[in-house]
Amino acid sequence: MNSTNLRKMSGGQAAVESLKAEKVEHVFGLIGSATMEMFDALYDAKEIKFVGVHDERTGTHMADGYARAGGQPGVVLAGQNGPGATNLVTGLAQAAAAFSPVVSIAGSLSSGHVYRDAFQEVDQQALFRPVTKKTWTATQTERIPEMFREAFRVAMTPRRGPVQLNLPRDILSAAADFPDFQDPRTYRCQSLPPGSASDIESAAAMLRSARRPVIVTGGGVKYNGGHKEVLELATALNAPIATAPGHGDAIPFGHALNAGQMGPRGNPVASRLVKEADVILALGTRLGFNSTFYSYDNINEHAAIIQIELEPTAIGRYFPVAIGIWADARAAAGQLYDALGSLNARSEAEEWTRRYRIERSAYLEQRDAEAASDAYPIQPSGLFKALRDALPKNAAFTMDAGTLCLQATDALNYYEPPCLFTPLDFGLVGFSFACGLGVKIARPDRPVISLMGDGGFGMTLSELSTAVDHNINTVTIVMNNQCWGAEKAYQRDFFGERYIGADVSSPPFDKIAELYGAAGFRVDRVTDIGEAVDAALRADKPAVVDVAVDPKALYSFRRDSFKHRAA
Repeated sequence: MNSTNLRKMSGGQAAVESLKAEKVEHVFGLIGSATMEMFDALYDAKEIKFVGVHDERTGTHMADGYARAGGQPGVVLAGQNGPGATNLVTGLAQAAAAFSPVVSIAGSLSSGHVYRDAFQEVDQQALFRPVTKKTWTATQTERIPEMFREAFRVAMTPRRGPVQLNLPRDILSAAADFPDFQDPRTYRCQSLPPGSASDIESAAAMLRSARRPVIVTGGGVKYNGGHKEVLELATALNAPIATAPGHGDAIPFGHALNAGQMGPRGNPVASRLVKEADVILALGTRLGFNSTFYSYDNINEHAAIIQIELEPTAIGRYFPVAIGIWADARAAAGQLYDALGSLNARSEAEEWTRRYRIERSAYLEQRDAEAASDAYPIQPSGLFKALRDALPKNAAFTMDAGTLCLQATDALNYYEPPCLFTPLDFGLVGFSFACGLGVKIARPDRPVISLMGDGGFGMTLSELSTAVDHNINTVTIVMNNQCWGAEKAYQRDFFGERYIGADVSSPPFDKIAELYGAAGFRVDRVTDIGEAVDAALRADKPAVVDVAVDPKALYSFRRDSFKHRAA
């Protein structure tokens, strides 16, 4: 490396210079004494905005949302070792489940104090290894830029995911001579692989002869802007498209071939397609737990599966494939379209697709017709229809886990991908509000709507001050049913209504929001939802809409787990 332009600086300054070299614009975090050298350097880095949070976990969710919505790494900084670092674990496990490129940085014990039962000592290297793609602990001040380059490279290398960098106090405070910091383009992959010509031709031949084809899309299409290529391919094949749960925004709502989300947490039309298809083209999806529960109850055992994935270990992992192609889903969709030649709306699949179109249209009409728009207390179906009617088409959505959010996932309409951000397979409660703040910072041009239950919002409402302090104007809709809904549903359906620990007592969240300086709205009737949401969107400040939802409107999603208790 060229060392003619050496600059002396502290390890903390070198860490911040490394962030500047990566063109980082926002850092989420919580101040602590272990990384004070780095915070002092951030003071002078005017091109980086520090977003101070109240909990390292929620800061990690913000970085996660920022990364998913913006397509660039999200950076979180836990200023304190020990408890500051341990608070990151849940957020990093969530980011790992979503393959979200979060670069997490934490202060660490001084090197001379390791293995001495020092104050706030914990083995952070071991702690983070199971929930990240890779974890490092810096051993020399001179190597800090190298460590940062490696962290960003690994986070952004397919399959993307979170990384952890531990920076000991003494490494940050020591000074060293540093050469010029490298441009990321000199150590980052700039392209993604297409499918091999022979595999693409084999897949095209299989698709040409399919009579009941279906395309299943996931995050590999959603996060790479591949919906246009997929829609061209689907039109040529005359094939409907189902989306993996949590990725209902991979294909814009309203297209005639978009069947919505499939599987145990999807809708019956999309689910039927995958259970009856003779050829399934899985584009950028693992066909994993949320889509299939790993069961042939949710996918046709006799279908020929063509799976195209950027992560080679995902191909054929859960279901045997007829053709497995290691490739970027967007590139491969374009290749398949080209390989099909002049093929256009194949007549072989005409009856299959005609039946699908009729069912999809009837399902959407029935969804609106059966919405409980006049019911009191508020039913989920009425709430979701009111939101469909009230929210703008360019809205982005974040959701929690839990019974109401799981019901909402396929009940809302997603027009501009990517615009749906959920806990996915990690099933985390307490994610949505903080994630929405990160999404809004990455995409300030879009309204951001965060759906949560009252239990999950109660976990994270302290970040209302973060939203107010930094003018992060999201709208949080608290579906307040006064209980841990998923668990209460299982106690109702499988444990003889022997309720324990299922009820939640909460303050009026609209009033809490106002105390923080945000806008607060209370809704007790479906007819008032549209007006409240419209006012929240126009509030020019963070807003909370506390919606009283019927505590009895519960649904047991994991019925498979309690088959042994079914009557």
